[in-house]
Order: sequence, then structure tokens, then C-alpha cells
Amino acid sequence: MTTVTVSEKYQVVIPKAVRESLQIKPGQKLDVIVYEGRAEFVPVQDMREARGFLRGIDTDVPREADRV
Repeated sequence: MTTVTVSEKYQVVIPKAVRESLQIKPGQKLDVIVYEGRAEFVPVQDMREARGFLRGIDTDVPREADRV
């Protein structure tokens, strides 16, 4: 685990190992989600890049008898 320090301007530096692991580039946007007392930073993916990521997913879902 890596520890970072919050600056006087409330900024933090994302450690190099994390940037490389998540392939974060300068200028890239991150969604910030507050969840159970912590902040999670999620890289925003362009919709064009996400196209087809669910290809091959099983869409056969069991349904309730009154929903058929």
C-alpha cells in the first residue's frame, strides 16, 4: 500500500505504479465516488472504447412466471 499526502490546495499525486497499472494519462478524467467512508477514483472510459465489451455475455436470465 502506498501513502500520499494532501497538499494545502487539497491535491494529491497519484503514485507512478498506480498510474502505470491503471494506464492513466495526463489530462485523463477520473470519476470520484465516495463509498463507505472512502474516495474511489475510477478512470472515465470513452464510449467508443467501451463498445463491444459485453460481447458474448449470457443474456438468458431466469424470469418470474408473471414476467414472461
